[in-house]
Amino acid sequence: MSHHDPIQRVIALALVSLSIWYWFSADFFGHEVLAEIAVFAIFAMSLDLLVGYTGLVSLGHAAFLAIGAYVTAAVTVFLGWPVSVAILASVAASSFIALLLGIFVVRVKGVFFIMVTLATGQIVYAYLFKARAFGGDNGMSGTPRIELSWLGLDANEPAVFSALTLLCALVVYLLLLRIVRSPFGTLLSAIHHNENRARSLGCAVHRYKLIAFVMSGAVAGLAGSLTAQHTGFVSPDLAFWTVSGEVLIMVIAGGMGTLVGAACGATLFILARHTFSDGAFWSSLGLPSSTAEYWQMVLGLIFIAIVLFASDGVHGRLRWVCQKLGLLRTPNV
Repeated sequence: MSHHDPIQRVIALALVSLSIWYWFSADFFGHEVLAEIAVFAIFAMSLDLLVGYTGLVSLGHAAFLAIGAYVTAAVTVFLGWPVSVAILASVAASSFIALLLGIFVVRVKGVFFIMVTLATGQIVYAYLFKARAFGGDNGMSGTPRIELSWLGLDANEPAVFSALTLLCALVVYLLLLRIVRSPFGTLLSAIHHNENRARSLGCAVHRYKLIAFVMSGAVAGLAGSLTAQHTGFVSPDLAFWTVSGEVLIMVIAGGMGTLVGAACGATLFILARHTFSDGAFWSSLGLPSSTAEYWQMVLGLIFIAIVLFASDGVHGRLRWVCQKLGLLRTPNV
């Protein structure tokens, strides 16, 4: 992928513009949805660093989301730490677990990497499900939101918290964009495209994979911390493999290896989930409101169609359209 991709800039500008416009016009529920989109955009971008740039397909990425969420919940509820410190603790804990796990898993690839990460995610889920100190299968409630009174703001206000999460998503995007456009990011892309050749040229493949794995885990931990603050509740379901599958769908639907595509995929997924699960939407189409019970099937069919007819995602389709219209002649490399 070109470092100076005009399509990325267009999508990023469109997402930022739409977010600002919607923030000013949204009601209480709208701000809650906006915060959810921002959090999952961060989560999706963290996975895209692995999948799209390093070529490591993980089905256990939700483990880092859950670790970040549970650390924030535990240190604020049990220890009374400030949420700002809890966020740092969540990122540090997710990074540490990613480091311990990554030392071993980055040495395998392909389906073996997928299965090891899947198993790891399920181990985290099983532990949290049985851990009575954290509420077991009932989860934990009471996680506070970050204190912003020094700015004259209250994060408990949906509009304030949605603005905070959007700002975090923008900062994460710019930070990851800087990373993938650096020499380090170039090496990750080289490993993705031809690992053996990169190794023969003297690249410490395992070391770079490990660094990318830890970075990805750290960003996912941040998303987990924001999730705990957003809902005020954490449960073992955050670590379940279906959450990892959903975020992988977001990355694929938006366009792998673009970051902004991952954010776009997260936006589309969250909006589609809320829309198709709303009986009023189906009623407006002249269908029974009970059709909303089958929203997962509808969403599944849509993403099957994306994989079959637009495997390069939203980003890739926009690039294709621009090339057909003569608006973009830069080769896709």
